[in-house]
Amino acid sequence: MKQKATVTCSRRKNRKAHFTAPSHIRRKLMSAPLSKDLRTKYNVRSVPIRRDDEVMIVRGHYHDREGKVTQVYRKKFRIHVERVTRDKANGQTVPIGIHPSKVVITKLKLDKDRKALLDRKNRTGKGKHSEKDTA
Repeated sequence: MKQKATVTCSRRKNRKAHFTAPSHIRRKLMSAPLSKDLRTKYNVRSVPIRRDDEVMIVRGHYHDREGKVTQVYRKKFRIHVERVTRDKANGQTVPIGIHPSKVVITKLKLDKDRKALLDRKNRTGKGKHSEKDTA
């Protein structure tokens, strides 16, 4: 049984929606999980990634590398991390694109909007089970 009549479960339509998504929706699609200590500190699992966050790559050829996010390339669904580059045949160095789901955020760049987002997403006391119920 379908949960919502307005939401499709068609693979074709979901792929179309994903790859033709506008920039403000791509921001949300390009969320990255927080590290264990940040997750316990803010009670938030993941946030949309932004430019000066510090991340650690956890999957792929460049795993266990840490660095600052230098660019969020929404058009290609990739981020560029400091010191994750390769040399081209002509000697030029180019950044390697990494998908945000394959990194964990180790340090957040906080401003007032980001703090407000963390407060909104803070999950303590919300939902079916609050902390006093589980204790």
